[in-house]
Amino acid sequence: MPVSRKILGSIERSSWIRKMFEEGNERKAKYGAENVFDFSLGNPNLEPPVRFNQVLDELIHDKTKGLHAYMPNAGFVQTRQAVADYLTRFNAPKFSADEIVMTVGAGGALNVVLKTVLDPGDEVIIPRPYFVEYNYYIDNHQGVPRVVDTKADFSLDLDAIASAVTENTRAILINSPNNPTGRVYRKKGMEELADLLSDYSKTLGHPIYLISDEPYRKIIYDDIVVPSVFDAYKESFVVTSFSKDLSLPGERIGYAATCPEMSDRKLIVEGMILCNRILGYVNAPALMQRAIPHLLEESVDVSLYQKKRDMLCEGLASFGYQFIRPEGAFYLFPKTPIEDDVAFVNALQAENILTVPGSGFGGPGHFRIAFCVSDERIKGALPGFERVMKKY
Repeated sequence: MPVSRKILGSIERSSWIRKMFEEGNERKAKYGAENVFDFSLGNPNLEPPVRFNQVLDELIHDKTKGLHAYMPNAGFVQTRQAVADYLTRFNAPKFSADEIVMTVGAGGALNVVLKTVLDPGDEVIIPRPYFVEYNYYIDNHQGVPRVVDTKADFSLDLDAIASAVTENTRAILINSPNNPTGRVYRKKGMEELADLLSDYSKTLGHPIYLISDEPYRKIIYDDIVVPSVFDAYKESFVVTSFSKDLSLPGERIGYAATCPEMSDRKLIVEGMILCNRILGYVNAPALMQRAIPHLLEESVDVSLYQKKRDMLCEGLASFGYQFIRPEGAFYLFPKTPIEDDVAFVNALQAENILTVPGSGFGGPGHFRIAFCVSDERIKGALPGFERVMKKY
């Protein structure tokens, strides 16, 4: 057998997102790109802010020696301090460079945190729907995912979370704004979650960590506020990247931040720095690390994503689709009019509309539309969305 049995099984269960993306490429070659409406991948279609190009131009013309050499595994001190100063501006705890580890994107940050805190058999609670790669990240470090339901509006269900806690619970992993639902968890819900985790941590005799995956924090609509997990709960991490708000997914730059008030913080951060190295990342890309201090207040024009959201929501609602209007990120997660979400996605595919079944995110009976695409693609797809709904 050319690959391990475990990886073979993973290939067979591999991400629906990638499957639909590959299907899109085949259909574009067959029917022409202009006739295929691909909403499968959360690949930002907006270009990075103008300031990014200016900063990059300055950096690549800097002739200072040693700029591309190894640096501390946690990242450049000046970059980490800039991130710390930025976080201090909207969180109650005061951050220093010592709480920040620069990483290879949010995926790298998640793996670093999970490897640091998990022993074999430790459990991580995940509210669903969720980004299904979390399962693989947890498995990478011999952890066990414990998936729990959210409420009908995709807000956190504290009773479901409480029922999933066992003596092996080590962490809960949340994502707000959420992929695939666009839900932003509210401050009250975060405070209630913090109280629940504090109580169970005391009972178990060890902290249950709160890991918040926040690459969409700046992509929010209608004046919604994303609450601070650091203000709510001291045993918390934030992992994030600049892939979405700066449209830099290919540059693989992000960070993991540890609450300054966390128990055993110094040992935890020391473990994260070691894990950043031994996982093979070594350090985050040097050029991007040097750019980030100049870009922390920058973002793509989120109003353009809001316009796309509104165009799509208004169109689909008029055809009879049912959904929770997304408050952030760039995904819509409507209900399918039939129980079989895969069959419904296949019906859309016959119209050359590529979406992803909700079962690929632990949310059967729904499908995900990534609306980080051109306005023309949304407008072009609407008649097909209408035709398919009329069939049901």
